[in-house]
Amino acid sequence: MKENCNVAEIFGSNVFNDSVMRSRLPKAVYKDLKKTIEEGTELNPAIADVVANEMKEWAVEKGATHFTHWFQPMTGITAEKHDAFITPTDDGKVLLEFSGKELVKGEPDASSFPSGGLRATFEARGYTAWDCTSPAFIKETPSSTILCIPTAFCSYTGEALDKKTPLLRSMQALDIQATRLMHLLGYQEVKNVNTSVGPEQEYFLVDKEKYLKRKDLIFTGRTLFGAMPPKGQEMDDHYFGIIRERISCFMKELNEEAWKLGISAKTQHNEVAPAQHELAPIYNSNNVATDHNQLLMETMRRVADRQGLKCLLHEKPFAGINGSGKHNNWSLVTNTGKNLLEPGNNPHDNQQFLLVLAAIIKAVDIHADLLRMSASTPGNDHRLGANEAPPAIISVFLGEQLEDVVKQLVTRGEATSSKQGDKLASGVHTLPDFEKDATDRNRTSPFAFTGNKFEFRMVGSTQSISDPNVVLNTIVADAIADICERLEKVDGDVQDVMMEAHEITKELFTEHRRIIFNGNGYSDAWVAEAEKRGLPNLKSMVDAIPTLVTEKSIKMFEKFGVYTKAELESRVEILFEQYAQTINIEALSTLDIAKKQIVPAVMKYQKTLADAIAALKAASMDTSVQEALLSDITNNLKALYTAIGELAATEKKAQAIEDIKEQARFYHDEVFTDMAAVREPVDILEMLVAKEDWPLPSYGDLIFEV
Repeated sequence: MKENCNVAEIFGSNVFNDSVMRSRLPKAVYKDLKKTIEEGTELNPAIADVVANEMKEWAVEKGATHFTHWFQPMTGITAEKHDAFITPTDDGKVLLEFSGKELVKGEPDASSFPSGGLRATFEARGYTAWDCTSPAFIKETPSSTILCIPTAFCSYTGEALDKKTPLLRSMQALDIQATRLMHLLGYQEVKNVNTSVGPEQEYFLVDKEKYLKRKDLIFTGRTLFGAMPPKGQEMDDHYFGIIRERISCFMKELNEEAWKLGISAKTQHNEVAPAQHELAPIYNSNNVATDHNQLLMETMRRVADRQGLKCLLHEKPFAGINGSGKHNNWSLVTNTGKNLLEPGNNPHDNQQFLLVLAAIIKAVDIHADLLRMSASTPGNDHRLGANEAPPAIISVFLGEQLEDVVKQLVTRGEATSSKQGDKLASGVHTLPDFEKDATDRNRTSPFAFTGNKFEFRMVGSTQSISDPNVVLNTIVADAIADICERLEKVDGDVQDVMMEAHEITKELFTEHRRIIFNGNGYSDAWVAEAEKRGLPNLKSMVDAIPTLVTEKSIKMFEKFGVYTKAELESRVEILFEQYAQTINIEALSTLDIAKKQIVPAVMKYQKTLADAIAALKAASMDTSVQEALLSDITNNLKALYTAIGELAATEKKAQAIEDIKEQARFYHDEVFTDMAAVREPVDILEMLVAKEDWPLPSYGDLIFEV
């Protein structure tokens, strides 16, 4: 690797991007493919062979020997099956070939991936279909160079078995409705509206050797035991602090690998918790941003491994300190470059902006339960509601400026002014004064307006951002569609339409104002206020899953062709199953570590203490301290052994439950509680047993010695 890389030279060098296509494809083929990518027109199958051959030639020049249809099944991670570019010849040699058919269609086994009943074991056929809107790329590892072709994954009968297909459907739905709205408002030059997304990725880095001594991290991605070290994040000195040299080396290599893949890694820094960091990219189209984030997580793990580190993406790998999220920054942008969420200097005069804002407020209010569901993972249950993570109650932060505009519209029927930012005067003559933003930020809000976008802060660090964006795109499409139906009934010109739009805006803000909250989302007062407002408080993933198959959810998703009822029901089954399996693995890991590592280590230390007490007594010396310590250890060991037995019995009951919904609920209510009961005496014992006799690297070892 180069010591000083030329970013402009390497950026996108492993991507079959627009510049590569323009230079290698015949003009007519390039124009045809470009139209499909930009305007969403149907792919012309006649060009597939030409594109495939040029893609293969480019990949072979890069050293690729194989290709794969790279897809995103409902496991939450990516999948790939590698095929070589070889075709045998009659003379015993091979040709390197790649056909249009191989580019457009693949056929992985559909029955071996989660399907929630959509596919039985004997119904194995599934198809991957080339997604030309996300560019192919080269994945380089020390052992291989593979051409990766982003694809959708569907069953033989057409159901979506992946996370990409519903995302593309939701983007299409929102594009159609938002473009429809723009035309009604007089913007005839708008041909399409795309969702632009920038996901900030938080993660932890720990030493690989220490990681390998923690079975809980290996099996579950989080620590199941661990006493807090004397120092955690109390001093706030890690946040934006100087990046350690070892971590800087990791970030340097990660950036270079990401840039080669066309991932616009932009901002990197230390996060609040020790050993926690963040990487934020520049915005991209929703689909590409989703693919890039999946690639980024994979690249993080691979680069960390090469650097003697382990990258932890779990939402809460360590109790007692910050967890990790993935802030999903979302906005709407037209093909003309207009951001529909740009309020301008005077938002009260920006009717188009206020109407779109009102649509989003309505969407979030009506479907707050779905939005909460979209950010649900077993790991996120640990994170939400504390340590700078947003609460489980969905609300919208608008800031003082927009809240004031909304208040004017609701109370007076007209908005005549917008609060402006003052100059920030530092009091130091040599420092420049500058204009402040009109609005502060709120880090406790799950869904916050941050200038020209909404930041959905609830999303978990392990998640594919497909799930929250599918929901966000669809609920906003639904709200905009309702607005369009009213505007299309206006008998008059654009001015008459704008007058009706003004009335709709006032109505929507009035009807859905309850979802707007600019205060402290962590306070008990807000929990009580949210209940008073009638806002849902879905505290866990198990509580949230059923929202996918409510009557209103099914009706909306089917209306826009994003999910069928069968696809939604399948996802409910998969999610319950994934929750149950996750807690099952955690419970079994808890038992395994406690019985095979903790208990033997404590018993050994007990004997050491007992032998020391006997020797001291033989020498007629005082043993009161040693006996008190031995008593504490013995009492906690007894408590641990009892808790182990109770967890083992509860775990056995859980595995016997056949109904997956009931099983998931039992794991949440009973097994998870019993796991905590096992952990409690273990964490106490860690502080009583000598460090050299404790079998696990401590929190201090993991988060401070990196």
